Amino acid sequence: MRITRFHPAEDGGSVFAEVDVALPFERRDGEGHLIEGSRRFSSPSVQFVALPAGLDQSWHPAPQRQIVVVLAGTVEVTTGDGASRRFGPGHAFLADDVASRGHLTRTVQGAAEVLFIPMPLEIDLDAWIAPA
Repeated sequence: MRITRFHPAEDGGSVFAEVDVALPFERRDGEGHLIEGSRRFSSPSVQFVALPAGLDQSWHPAPQRQIVVVLAGTVEVTTGDGASRRFGPGHAFLADDVASRGHLTRTVQGAAEVLFIPMPLEIDLDAWIAPA
């Protein structure tokens, strides 16, 4: 499963990268379908958030490593190298630029609803992301 990650860059800013979430756990459902799953983690504080129309935040790092799932609307993120990406309903990304100058965030064409899923610090990100 591929998601976007943004993380610290060598210049103190942030950059985008595409990563594959490892799906090492397999099981069959009652009808014989193969279900693949990622490594599990307990999140300390899952939160639904409504972002207002016109949100245009200045440079800020993610408050903690977290997966963000866009439920409604469109969110645009710009990283320190000037790259911008838009995420709409159903898109997930890993905000992992905690130790950097951060990124810009804005809502596009109205409000947005997102789900924040913080990842605990002790999670082994290298094991959670599939090898290339």
